[in-house]
Amino acid sequence: MQILLSSAYLPPVQYFAHLQSAEQVWIEQYDHYQKQTYRNRCVIAAPDGPLSLTVPIEKPNTQKAFMRDIRISDHGNWRHLHWNAIESAYNHTPFFEYYKDDFRPFYEKKFDFLVDYNEQLCQLVCQLIDIDTPFQRTESYITEPSNTIIDLRDAIHPKKEVMDDASFSAVPYYQVFQEKLGFLPNLSIIDLLFNMGPEAILVLQKSIK
Repeated sequence: MQILLSSAYLPPVQYFAHLQSAEQVWIEQYDHYQKQTYRNRCVIAAPDGPLSLTVPIEKPNTQKAFMRDIRISDHGNWRHLHWNAIESAYNHTPFFEYYKDDFRPFYEKKFDFLVDYNEQLCQLVCQLIDIDTPFQRTESYITEPSNTIIDLRDAIHPKKEVMDDASFSAVPYYQVFQEKLGFLPNLSIIDLLFNMGPEAILVLQKSIK
């Protein structure tokens, strides 16, 4: 089974559940950039509840800019703010100390293009969770995927209900703020990784129906 996904910044559990179950993954880079999507936003579990972290981008010259051409902005010292938020949210999780040095460089080094930043973070997560599904970027926009490719480009979206994805189930797992907040489903993959460590892959496998 092959799947087609959008580029995404530390995307939710749903994204990686599909990714790990596929034989081949295509990352669309010729779609038009859209605001308020996981392309430049992730959601983590802060002490007071879900918190969105957004990577600022430079305003494109055209309204229909390709995702591959979107540049990251240095506006607002966002790297420092994101890392502080992640550290504050996950400092007391079982595996943050174990993985933090893998992620910290992504908040110290400058990346020019959002798609490169997202891809390298995705590669890191796959490496840490032990996902070996090959993935590569599209070479042109895939208008009508073949019968052998499942199109999930628009299925995984902050404004869409997880229950709309019939092949995914948000399997509960330990979260450090669960007693206070209850279980928060489908947060960024780092929530699963920092809370569950090597068992993250088992949760992803159970999440696909």
